[in-house]
Amino acid sequence: MIELRGVSKTVLSGGKPLTILHPLNLLVSPGQFLCVVGPSGSGKSTLLGLIAGLDSPSTGQVVVDGIDITALDEDQLSRLRGLKIGFVFQFFNLIPSLTALENILVPLEIAGVSTAAERGKELLRDVGLIGRGHHYPSQLSGGEQQRIAIARALANNPPILLADEPTGNLDSKNGSEIIELLVEVNQKRMTTVVLVTHDQELLDRAEVVLSLRDGKTVRSQPRAAGSEP
Repeated sequence: MIELRGVSKTVLSGGKPLTILHPLNLLVSPGQFLCVVGPSGSGKSTLLGLIAGLDSPSTGQVVVDGIDITALDEDQLSRLRGLKIGFVFQFFNLIPSLTALENILVPLEIAGVSTAAERGKELLRDVGLIGRGHHYPSQLSGGEQQRIAIARALANNPPILLADEPTGNLDSKNGSEIIELLVEVNQKRMTTVVLVTHDQELLDRAEVVLSLRDGKTVRSQPRAAGSEP
C-alpha cells in the first residue's frame, strides 16, 4: 500500500545542509496499523508529510497504492490525496465558520459527490455525533472536534489514513475514545493507518512501531514481538 525507497529529506539551515530524514526504506502493508514514535525533531512529521505528498523528498521514491507520487505534479497529487489519503491533525483544523456537518461535506463537495448530504450524516453516525452536526467547532469539545476531523478525513473512503499526534491535544478520556475510533476504522474498514504519536495507549494498539531518532530508523518491529516501544 505504501512503500518508501531510499527516501530522505535535506533542507538548508543557516546556509548549510541539514538532513531531517536520512535515507529510509519502508513498506506498509494494506490494512496495517503503524505508529511512528521518536523524540521531537526526529523526523516523524516530515515522514508523514512525505507519505502524504505534502512535501517532496530530496532522494528516493514514495509509492502509494502502486503510484510513484514523487513523479506527480501538484494537480495530480491533489487528486490522489482526495481519492486515497485522509489526514488528521493534532489541532483538528476544522473551518470555524462551518458547522460540523458542513466541515465533513467539504471534501465530498470538492469531489462532486451527488449524495454528499447522506454521506455526511452517515459519517456523523459512524463517529457517534449524529446529534451534533449543526454545531460549530467552538461549540464542540476537543474530543468531538477530533471525531469530526476523522469523519472529514474518511469522507471519500480513502484506503489510507494518516494522523499526526491525533490525541496530543486531548485529555486521557477523550484520547482513549479517539484511539478506539481509530482502531475501529482500521479493523472494520481495513483502512491502512499510519500515525505519529507519543501516546503509549496508541503504541500498545499498533501492529508495527517505527522508532526514529535524529532522522534515522532506530527500530521497526511488530508489537506482537512484545518489546517496549
